[in-house]
Amino acid sequence: MLKQVSIYAENKKGCFKNITGLLMENGINILGSVTNDSAEYGIIRMVVSDPEKCIEVLKSAGYICKTTPVIAVECKDEVGALDSILKTLYDSNININYVYLSFNRESGNPIMVMHADEPKAVENILINKGYKCD
Repeated sequence: MLKQVSIYAENKKGCFKNITGLLMENGINILGSVTNDSAEYGIIRMVVSDPEKCIEVLKSAGYICKTTPVIAVECKDEVGALDSILKTLYDSNININYVYLSFNRESGNPIMVMHADEPKAVENILINKGYKCD
């Protein structure tokens, strides 16, 4: 199970660049990311190489952030791969709150990063259906 870092950031010019600069300066690699914004603030969600260090660095710079468990399921790079995963979860009566893309640096395959209310249960369902979860 992966830990996702969620960062609450002002929706202003340079804010995201400041965050990525802090991560770069501290040797933290961004493996996958999605942003959602509103008029004044946004949420940047990302999977990084070192979530604990990321939290420490960002909090010391004044950002509000937290970690959240997420499911990472590897899939084939082909038409319908995500649909197949979502059908499996739908058939198991599971709701997915959001999804974003990363990839397996070794195999080159896509990894769908998913957030659900009961991540361990969702991960077990996927593994039992033959999916590879990290």
